[in-house]
Amino acid sequence: MLAKRMQNLGTETAFEVLARAKALEAQGRDIVHLEIGEPDFETPHNIIEKAVSALRSGYTHYGPSAGLPEVRQTFAGHIARGRGIDVGPDNVVICPGAKPIIYFPLTALVDPGDEVIYPNPGFPIYESVIKFLDGIPVALPLSEEKDFSFDIEDLRGLISDRTKLLIINSPQNPTGGVLSSADLDAIAELAVKHDFWVLSDEIYSKIIYEGEFDSITTRPGMLERTILLEGHSKTYAMTGWRLGYGVMPVELAQAVAKLQTNCTSCTAAFTQIAGAEALTGPQDEALAMVAEFKVRRDLLVDGLNAIDGISCKRPRGAFYVFPNITGLNLTSKEVETRLLDEFGVAALAGTSFGRYGEGYLRFSYANSQNNIRKALERFEEFTTAVRAGN
Repeated sequence: MLAKRMQNLGTETAFEVLARAKALEAQGRDIVHLEIGEPDFETPHNIIEKAVSALRSGYTHYGPSAGLPEVRQTFAGHIARGRGIDVGPDNVVICPGAKPIIYFPLTALVDPGDEVIYPNPGFPIYESVIKFLDGIPVALPLSEEKDFSFDIEDLRGLISDRTKLLIINSPQNPTGGVLSSADLDAIAELAVKHDFWVLSDEIYSKIIYEGEFDSITTRPGMLERTILLEGHSKTYAMTGWRLGYGVMPVELAQAVAKLQTNCTSCTAAFTQIAGAEALTGPQDEALAMVAEFKVRRDLLVDGLNAIDGISCKRPRGAFYVFPNITGLNLTSKEVETRLLDEFGVAALAGTSFGRYGEGYLRFSYANSQNNIRKALERFEEFTTAVRAGN
């Protein structure tokens, strides 16, 4: 019999839909994959070569749980220069993927009954981990009218004497929304006033199309109460390498490293060396990927807005769109299911990201322009069938 806590653990619907789509492909169906949040580009060549060189040089053994000292130094320098903040290697913990920088710090900070405010719709693992730790998840609704930011007054109204932590994600999954500098100022003011932590998920920090990236860590009083989550999966097409890291106060970094000792021991040494190369080596391929994502974004947004009954905001970051599908008079899950089963397009219901995602669908544009055009044609065929009562 499984432990009762397992009943609180959620999942990522993207992987479930991917499995269904793959099963249909195995039956001979042609499926356009717009469900998974994974760049369709190869890892840049210089990073691969550095990993191979590291393997040949003996980076095949255990390392410190917090990460190799020289790599922590590189990561800290990258963050310090890029955000203009004073952090060093002792603030950095390197993990196999970025999800441990959700799980480990929350495990270290959240006691049963503590409240954690999180964005909804948002990355589903936030709510899953909060519940698993017997914390109380407090949903902060994101608003299409505010370009998928949230109303600061809504946040203010959710804060209580049990609030331990707030999670923010900008650029955001699933909406592509970006928090404004004014939003970050207001959040920082509330965090300092009410003495709660902020987990700032900045995994898409380099995939931004208009304006400059801004981090809450630059605000007065925030370095001592912020966990900055970063990683290589999205920017450098390194999803399978499992390389993420967190930047946080030293005492918390030590606790997170201790949790890593108990769970994974350490992150693979050769991937860390490759990760340092990603940050210090040529950026041409990463920049070209972002430029191509922008072209795909515009292709997809314009195509969706040309379909009767569909409206779609133009996201400023990440590689997702979150169109409003309420004009179809179907639930998000019904659209997800029919679109895949009948028309061969894999997408995710907005409710995969929380209850406030009802009425929306998430498309990932981590696929070719040709496949995006094919998906748009099929989606228009689907909406035509729905309006005809089929």
